Amino acid sequence: TDYNQLGFNLRSNIFYGGPLVTQSLMKDSYTPETIQKAIRDPKNWHGRKTDQLGKWHEKNVQNLNVKKALEDKYG
Repeated sequence: TDYNQLGFNLRSNIFYGGPLVTQSLMKDSYTPETIQKAIRDPKNWHGRKTDQLGKWHEKNVQNLNVKKALEDKYG
């Protein structure tokens, strides 16, 4: 019975979707100049700096991508 009632509600469009227009709290709270001045620095992410282990993992991923591309090209 629950399954049939759920199906009826879905067919009747009782469950509405999300809002068509969304509002950003950041845009409402700050002036446009503040938003334009906000520059994201990938090295300093949320106050955290990339450490040696993070740099190693980044280099490792790059090496794996190069290795995969070379294997695809040359076999």
